[in-house]
Amino acid sequence: MNILRSRLDPAWIRSTLNPWGMMTSMSCSKVMLSTLPPEPVIASKKPYKVELVGGKRYSWCTCGHSKKQPFCDGSHKTKAPGLGPHRFVPEKDSTVWLCGCKYTNNPPFCDGTHKSEFIQCSALAEESDVKS
Repeated sequence: MNILRSRLDPAWIRSTLNPWGMMTSMSCSKVMLSTLPPEPVIASKKPYKVELVGGKRYSWCTCGHSKKQPFCDGSHKTKAPGLGPHRFVPEKDSTVWLCGCKYTNNPPFCDGTHKSEFIQCSALAEESDVKS
């Protein structure tokens, strides 16, 4: 049995937001109660191979909602407030692999995180949008 709980686990959320198990008499619409930054959705379980131009400014999508993956199209403004693009300027023209899962430890570049069980077992952004 896995003792560690994910921040997405409903039991973790209940125990964190209401640690004494008390019932509250509040009913409200969807409200962001956490001070934790919002979590990105997984746009792709593979990296994107991209040709970059040296000296040009790029905005890599960090939220996973952009329709112009791996780059930002402004979707974070409505779908993921609190997550903005990661802006960068490459020094020279190059072919790189940009992260598609949005969980890299070396943004915006792929570091292989997409191979983890957490990413491979998760739904993609399009799949989670349909369920919402």
